[in-house]
Amino acid sequence: MRRFVIGDIHGCAKALRTVIETIQPTKNDELVFLGDYVDRGPNSRDVVQQILDLREHCQVIPLRGNHEIMLLGVALGGLNDQVWLENGGISTVSSYGGSLSKIPPKHMDFFQTLQSHYETSDAIFVHAGYDPDKEIHEQDQALTYWQHLPMILPSPHKSGKRVFVGHTPQPDGNLLDGGHLVCLDTYCFGGGFLTAYETFSCKAIQADRHGHLRRAPLQHLATNLQQFVKRFLPRKHRD
Repeated sequence: MRRFVIGDIHGCAKALRTVIETIQPTKNDELVFLGDYVDRGPNSRDVVQQILDLREHCQVIPLRGNHEIMLLGVALGGLNDQVWLENGGISTVSSYGGSLSKIPPKHMDFFQTLQSHYETSDAIFVHAGYDPDKEIHEQDQALTYWQHLPMILPSPHKSGKRVFVGHTPQPDGNLLDGGHLVCLDTYCFGGGFLTAYETFSCKAIQADRHGHLRRAPLQHLATNLQQFVKRFLPRKHRD
């Protein structure tokens, strides 16, 4: 079994499609999504549909992000929509044909049944952050969904488990790996990448909002050097 954890998508449907096609998940694989499927990017509706379709091919564990909380607060809770719309909600409304009333029942059910966190024998998955001294299900919701990571990262969780979060954008597009803590919000909608991280091999797959896979600079350098050697040097000088 492989376990991939996927960071904040924010409507970047092309990036998600590329990442999933690269993973090629099977029924034994597990994909954990850290929340924030909607807002800011161009096609939140397609993102949700892709995740729903994935359930036919692999095990899907979708967590709740603060943007799903805002959407539900407006759609079902009667909250004023100004804050949500100013934080990317306009693009979500547009993707659903201009009105939240057009959200399909299966999509609304998806939003309402998201999990607050996920925990395995060696890892904890939660949208925003964690209290090192509390069980993940006992901590304050502000920490679970809303608070960004501090400059000085929290200490390891008392369980000793590695914690995977999103929510705090990394403008350079690189995941933040503190060893005991990994942040996978790599700013896809803002010019970074969507990241899928395989927790056993510690390898990452990244795609930008246009759906192009990211290649590490050193990979490019090595490939270009090999091509140069093959093209310009006689075989006897290649070793």
